[in-house]
Amino acid sequence: MLHVLATTDLHCNLLSHDYYADRPDPSIGLSRVASLIAQARADAARQGAACILVDNGDGFQGSPLGDIVPDAKGPHPLARAFQLLGYDAVGLGNHDFDFGLAALAGILKDVPCPVLCSNLTALQPGQALPFEPSAVLERHIPGCPGLPPVRIGLLSVLPPQTLAWCGPALQDQLAAGGIVETAAAQARRLKAEGCDIVLALGHTGLAPQSGTGLCENALTQLASIPDVDAVVGGHTHLTLPDEGHEFAKPVVMPGAHGSHLGLISLDLEYTGAGWRPAGGSASLQAVAQKGPEGAAEPLIAEDPAFCEALAADHARTLERMRQPAGYSSVAMHSYFTFFAQDRGLALVASAQAAAVRPLLQRSAAAGLPLLSATAPSKFGGRSGPQFYTDIAAGELCARNIADLQVFPNELRAVVVTGAQLLDWLEMSAGLFSQVEPGRGGQLLVDPQRAGHNFDVIFGLSYQVDVSQPRRFSAAGERINPQAQRIRGLSWNGQPVQPSQRFAVAANSYRVSGGGSFRMLREAEQLPLPPMRIRDAVRDYIAGRLSADPLAEEPYPWQLAALPGTSAIAVTGPGAGQYLDELPPGLAQPRGVSSNGFWQLELQL
Repeated sequence: MLHVLATTDLHCNLLSHDYYADRPDPSIGLSRVASLIAQARADAARQGAACILVDNGDGFQGSPLGDIVPDAKGPHPLARAFQLLGYDAVGLGNHDFDFGLAALAGILKDVPCPVLCSNLTALQPGQALPFEPSAVLERHIPGCPGLPPVRIGLLSVLPPQTLAWCGPALQDQLAAGGIVETAAAQARRLKAEGCDIVLALGHTGLAPQSGTGLCENALTQLASIPDVDAVVGGHTHLTLPDEGHEFAKPVVMPGAHGSHLGLISLDLEYTGAGWRPAGGSASLQAVAQKGPEGAAEPLIAEDPAFCEALAADHARTLERMRQPAGYSSVAMHSYFTFFAQDRGLALVASAQAAAVRPLLQRSAAAGLPLLSATAPSKFGGRSGPQFYTDIAAGELCARNIADLQVFPNELRAVVVTGAQLLDWLEMSAGLFSQVEPGRGGQLLVDPQRAGHNFDVIFGLSYQVDVSQPRRFSAAGERINPQAQRIRGLSWNGQPVQPSQRFAVAANSYRVSGGGSFRMLREAEQLPLPPMRIRDAVRDYIAGRLSADPLAEEPYPWQLAALPGTSAIAVTGPGAGQYLDELPPGLAQPRGVSSNGFWQLELQL
């Protein structure tokens, strides 16, 4: 028997600590998964099974512990964690390339095992890359003396959109192949070269598309490749197996942020031609469970030796995150971001505009109206009921800036027409479920749509009519060309015309088409010096950027009125302290759901 232990989408949550809120968080952390790994290895030994440990990408970036380390000397904390836990192979995810190829190479030199990416290749002949397309591990099966070791071939694939999301520098160095096509070719080659088992590390999730070509989420199709015997999924932060999805072979997706350990058990049999799989299963082990009030209760303790090894990195991160950064006269939170004002979004939008406005005057777009688009970073969803921005009024510190911008996106500016602007907002409004007028109890937000793709564009005025069908699918396909959820779109009190031109400040992920915003791929990009949005927000709060006129304008959008209709908004329990910010009669609390989220009934 072979046991495959798997982690994915750690986003450098190595310890059970929320650096944004500066408090312990027992629902996350490789430090707790480390204890599960020790138990699983002991179980494998008792069962006479060979065992390997793999990671499936998006590990190096995503929490302050990882983000600040490119400045530090010595191994990256995750590289040290891989050393401590004895990982056997690591696949890469799209966010591992956020700091560029050179920075990634510097981190990977300390990783003690093969690092894989099969579908990104060098553009220039002879160019050395810091990862390999595949690897082969050999493991002797306990209790089978005299038999050869099982040969395990590993491949790793990630969204080909990574090149666009991570900017022009990466596109000048790498080429991307399709997930399914690449994996099929690699698996076929590995089997031809004598591998008994092929394990696919797929940094990709579930989607209804065919999975061919440049599809972002192709897990189902990846698991259907004949030469692939088992799959580790990721990217979408879900957990598999579950009751809603069945696969013909073992497939596991162990959540995100160190929430779960994935386990694949493969039964093996030996024939004259070598080892071959003879059935198998997949399962998950969680580090925490939801308590009676929705709070996370740990199921396993952190590994003390692991925590001690990362203590210096932890202390350095806390010191950096606690540095003073400015002052806010109002609280900023994201509990109501999908149906009411979000002051944190407004601050980020103003900071983006303040950074771009003086540069705009020296560009070909001088004289165009300047708008600013931004989306929430923390909105609950798959990350749980505690995953919301919640910043008290008063003195701010560095962790609050990071809380407003979890990912290190760069600032960009584009020129779009009114028609493109409308499509942009229609794509954003796809977040909402279609609500039937005159009914109640309907979910406002579709849980299958990602909240970080809900752009609010400041400088405009508009309403969102959730009784209308979506214009775009989650993949950006124009499924209902005549559908119109966006009502009354105007600028400066006048309707936006299709041919009208606007400059828009936005993040690099969105401008590259991230989130399947296809209308932006053809937009004209304006040249800007490199600047991370976090830095713009920091400088704006500190007064190093001038106050921007967008800060004085009304909040840009609201839900269109639907008399006699109500919908259920899902948010975090912390929202209770801010209910007085909502218009009287808008929201009625309906209690805590079984998964710990707070429910509000909204009168539309």
